Amino acid sequence: MLLALDTTTEILHLALIRGERAWARRVLSGVGRGHSERLIPTLDELMAEAGARPADLTGVAACLGPGGFTSLRIGVATAEGFGLTGLPTWGFSAFALRAEALRRTGVAGPFWILLDGQRSEAFHQRWTDDGPTEPAAKHPLATLPERVGAEPWWAPEAFAPKVEALLPAAQRIPLADEGEATLAGLATLARRVSQGPPEAPLVPFYLRETDAEVNFPHAAAHLPEALRKGVAR
Repeated sequence: MLLALDTTTEILHLALIRGERAWARRVLSGVGRGHSERLIPTLDELMAEAGARPADLTGVAACLGPGGFTSLRIGVATAEGFGLTGLPTWGFSAFALRAEALRRTGVAGPFWILLDGQRSEAFHQRWTDDGPTEPAAKHPLATLPERVGAEPWWAPEAFAPKVEALLPAAQRIPLADEGEATLAGLATLARRVSQGPPEAPLVPFYLRETDAEVNFPHAAAHLPEALRKGVAR
């Protein structure tokens, strides 16, 4: 049984997957510490619903970001914890998860996925049916019109109003049920990545310097190489 999880936003997404069947849950738990309080109890609920035990887990697929620093690290640390028990782990980006959710509802590319970068910034990546056309990036919200142009875009419900202040609402890709689409995308993506080689350690995909790197640049130069790659990835 495969565990899939996404803690990159204020909404916790979890799925237990056995073959073509999935037991999934979407929980609004708040940013940061809220995930640490809700993740394991929610997983216990899913286990009970699926009639499974922790010993039934065969691997963990986790969203590596970008997303909130604290919430993202909770998900990655949980997956890494399972990895320490000998379970294989795999990672995927928040962009790949949202692209899969859109595909599941029949949306065809090209389209832009826009995520909240905080600080009046947006994380963004352009996708087609074949995958991303460019590396994920972070830029000021004010630059979105020149980057997105007239192409369709999608942003989470909580972030979309900020985007609509700059981009035509007519270009926004509608989702009748964002939660259901995201959970379906999570299960599908987790099945796919688990067919590839395991990834260890799991490196968070930050797209932004950590506070420590900003405030202590000399110390940042001594970060382990894997963590530096996670920030710049």
